[in-house]
Amino acid sequence: MSSANLTLPNDFFFGAAMSGPQTEGMYKAHGKLENLWDTWSDLDIRAFYNRVGSYAGNDMGARYAEDFALLRDLGLSSFRTSIQWSRLLDVDGKLNVEGAAFYHDYFAAAREAGIEVFVNLYHFDMPVYLFRRGGWENREVVEAYANYARTAFAEFGQEIEHWFTFNEPIVEPEQRYEHGNWYPFLHDFAQARRVQYGISLAHSLAVGAFRELQAKGVVRADAQIGLINCFTPPYTREDPTPADLEAVRMTDGLGNRWWLDLVTKGRLPQDVLDTMAERGVTLPVRAGDEAILAQGKVDWLGFNYYQPARVQAPSHDVDEWGNPVFSERYVWPDAVMNKSRGWEIYPKGIYDFAMTMTRDYSDLDWFVSENGIGIMEDKAVRTEDGRIDDTAYRIPFVRDHLQWIAKAIDEGARCRGYHYWGVIDCWSWNNAYKNRYGFIEVDLSHNYERRLKASAEWLRHVATTHCLDEA
Repeated sequence: MSSANLTLPNDFFFGAAMSGPQTEGMYKAHGKLENLWDTWSDLDIRAFYNRVGSYAGNDMGARYAEDFALLRDLGLSSFRTSIQWSRLLDVDGKLNVEGAAFYHDYFAAAREAGIEVFVNLYHFDMPVYLFRRGGWENREVVEAYANYARTAFAEFGQEIEHWFTFNEPIVEPEQRYEHGNWYPFLHDFAQARRVQYGISLAHSLAVGAFRELQAKGVVRADAQIGLINCFTPPYTREDPTPADLEAVRMTDGLGNRWWLDLVTKGRLPQDVLDTMAERGVTLPVRAGDEAILAQGKVDWLGFNYYQPARVQAPSHDVDEWGNPVFSERYVWPDAVMNKSRGWEIYPKGIYDFAMTMTRDYSDLDWFVSENGIGIMEDKAVRTEDGRIDDTAYRIPFVRDHLQWIAKAIDEGARCRGYHYWGVIDCWSWNNAYKNRYGFIEVDLSHNYERRLKASAEWLRHVATTHCLDEA
């Protein structure tokens, strides 16, 4: 990368990305209801790395004032978290006053530290009583989410400027319903798409509620609403067949364009729906749904990026569960892998997505809402003075991605900022603390004690100078 790409614009913001269920802890405090992660933890704690279940978080629910001071000391100006549906509302869908008070205090502490909070409303953590009523396939649950969103907007509408309806809405359909990796471990492509459709309706209803309350002055006039997704730029072999390109089209359509078309055009990509229908997969569309989806246009977009999608034509039309198969993995021989996580490290993918946005969705501002590297046994590089020296891998990873972002901005991309995932080590679903992402260590054996890793000095340099050279 040339030296021209070693500086980011002065108004480019740096921040931290985390979520409520992965940080807060206190999983039964403030009248919090049981969510799906609590249920799975209770059913089979052995499914979680080192048996660290949903109760853990990283103790930020008790330490948030300290943590906001740490983030500010590193030069960061913003922080994305999520309100937990299960903490804000009671079982009747009414405001839980105790839970609301917790979040008011939390947001006030961030403001006092000079940290702007970006609030996401859903991070894979449905209250379990609603899941047992059918989850996102049940229109009553979709409406319950819209009620939750409306309640959150009304309660915090004068405090929060940046709102997001969902984090990675593609992940829950895939992980819970299609690939069988998360409780309840299903393998049903059609059901996953019905769930995806329900989430699309829920997002759109929430945006509609936001617009209504903003027009009434309940939500501040300068507030914005968006969606955050893990967009994965798709690639195939160098000399693709038409079938390989078809695999790219459907991979892109289901995981990327589905959401991009929803938030920019207020509709879903018809070519994807047509191809699904040809394979016997249809959506539970009702009268009035078109008008609901039309409300789904957002003010800006969050782009989570960890790895690309490398695909090729499938070798089978259906899988072992009878589901239609549209693509299969292509192993690129030049791939550089993060062996801890099993993910490819491909910084140019962030540039390629930026160019897609510039070409096809040119009116939409966006920011990198998650990016980071998780390393198993991060503590293996602890030095004699007790500090984890992660400089050999964390600094190059982030610098390389930021350089491609800088190049994209130079070429017209409307990328406004960067949030690193897990600036403070946090709990990560059933992986728990297996892979550590943070610039700040969380020591589970010493009451969640925080310690700066060696890479933190470099992060402070970049966040305060916007220069990507050596600190």
